[in-house]
Amino acid sequence: MHTCTIRESFTSLAIIGEKEILCFLKKNHNSQTKVCYRQQIERGEHYFSNPCLCICCLSQTLISSISLIHNSDLVVSPRFAGKISPLGEGSKKLPQALIIGVKKGGTRALLEFLRVHPDIRAVGAEPHFFDRNYDYGLEWYRDLMPKTLEGQITMEKTPSYFVTREAPARISAMSRDTKLIVVVRDPVTRAISDYTQTLSKKPDIPSFESLTFKNRTTGLIDTSWSAIQIGIYAKHLDNWLQYFPMDQILFVSGERLISDPAGELGRVQDFLGLKRIITDKHFYFNQTKGFPCLKKAEGSSKPHCLGKTKGRTHPNIDPEVVQRLRDFYRPFNMKFYQMTGRFFGWDH
Repeated sequence: MHTCTIRESFTSLAIIGEKEILCFLKKNHNSQTKVCYRQQIERGEHYFSNPCLCICCLSQTLISSISLIHNSDLVVSPRFAGKISPLGEGSKKLPQALIIGVKKGGTRALLEFLRVHPDIRAVGAEPHFFDRNYDYGLEWYRDLMPKTLEGQITMEKTPSYFVTREAPARISAMSRDTKLIVVVRDPVTRAISDYTQTLSKKPDIPSFESLTFKNRTTGLIDTSWSAIQIGIYAKHLDNWLQYFPMDQILFVSGERLISDPAGELGRVQDFLGLKRIITDKHFYFNQTKGFPCLKKAEGSSKPHCLGKTKGRTHPNIDPEVVQRLRDFYRPFNMKFYQMTGRFFGWDH
């Protein structure tokens, strides 16, 4: 029995990715084969064996052009019309856009939503190139990227870039034209979410309240604690504005990404110069998790919500501590609103 990999497939990996279904069987194959093929794709399996080899093992000559595809046993998904290319076409490019922050702001949700767009190709894992792996060089970084065709945008997301002092200069050295996206969220809620994530990995850490203060009696906030420090957005933005103009940085509201995902995605698509393809029809609200999910994720026909690590229940925090944090962040928030020209409404 012949087994073949996706890399032996009939079309470019730049188009089908690892899980996308570019074409589906139109005729001459029974429904059982179609179901088997689709199930393997949805499980993320990157190989096909009989009776599911009919897609990847078709002769490449069958699909050497659009006309041959339409005349063969395959029909092209409208999403990819006009973008068919022979195997190997497309190239790996350095990213033209980066999601640079912030941790626990909603960056994973934004990336998953954006990957629905056919003109966006993104790395799934966080490369951490501009903070931890810079010494490996730009060619190493480029090799991590997916192949793209002309008109497609290469993206990655690493939320720690926003708070890494060296990152703006390094990204500017790669390209001064890089577009930067920052998902921001109420810094108090963000800090509690950050703590909750750490607590899930290290249950024996001190309480949120004790970590918040250098001295609780005097109410002095410990700004060296990363959970607090990340939320001083104005301070970090000052560093980025030394290398990038404000019109190359888009700030996405983490709250609106939940309450109005299509609206925020519209702003992002405009910022990237892309057609507004991601709209309300792509989302439904999951009452259990408390945030929106995709009706159909990239390369799947099934609904998709973010993993179980997203939307964790936060511990109860002393209301007095929460209020002190709100008072602490207020002047920084006001400066951030002025700098960005957008009111995020975090100061109740």
